[in-house]
Amino acid sequence: MRAPVTVIIPCLNSAHQIVPLAGQLYDGVSAGVISRLILADGGSQDDTRDLANELGAKFIQTAPGRGVQLAAACAQVHSDWLLILHADSCLPDGWIDAVKKALRDPGFAHYFDLRFDAQGIAPRWTAGWANLRSRIFGLPYGDQGLLIHHRLYRQVGGYPDMPLMEDVALARRLRGHLHPLGAALTTSAAAYLRHGWLRRGAANLWRLIRFLLGADPVKLVRKY
Repeated sequence: MRAPVTVIIPCLNSAHQIVPLAGQLYDGVSAGVISRLILADGGSQDDTRDLANELGAKFIQTAPGRGVQLAAACAQVHSDWLLILHADSCLPDGWIDAVKKALRDPGFAHYFDLRFDAQGIAPRWTAGWANLRSRIFGLPYGDQGLLIHHRLYRQVGGYPDMPLMEDVALARRLRGHLHPLGAALTTSAAAYLRHGWLRRGAANLWRLIRFLLGADPVKLVRKY
């Protein structure tokens, strides 16, 4: 029986991040969970294309913008399940068992809890807010990953072709069909460390509010 999950990673000059993540995903291949890896590239200038060949992954190049990249990649998937991960993700111990359990319930899309690869109160508070937002408001972000059955993905219309907030737009389409995986994925804190936890967090919240109030994602991405 063919493994049920295709993994899709949107990337842009992310080869250095994909290598360790691919090593973790290989465990999923060995466990009979993952059948295929697709790198959805937005115009990388590094060796992402060569890396895709080395990994035996499918390489798809589109215009930049995660929504554009993900919509194009998902349109080429024929497996039962999609697992979308950002390139800077680090999967937790036990992630394969969590995914296997979720595969029993195709009526829900499943997401990871969030952690940052940084220590201190600010990373814990920011991750805590993200996990609270996901559960109370049903709005997990893309850096929390998404495991979704292909049928449910098509049923809600998939990722919209937009340069930003595609994760929020899809989450809103999945309202009532989202469930936590019960495992925490670790993501890079680089952007927060570069801009400051409070400043970055406030900017993300303001961007979310503006989007929910109807702001054009094309205008939002210019200030991203």
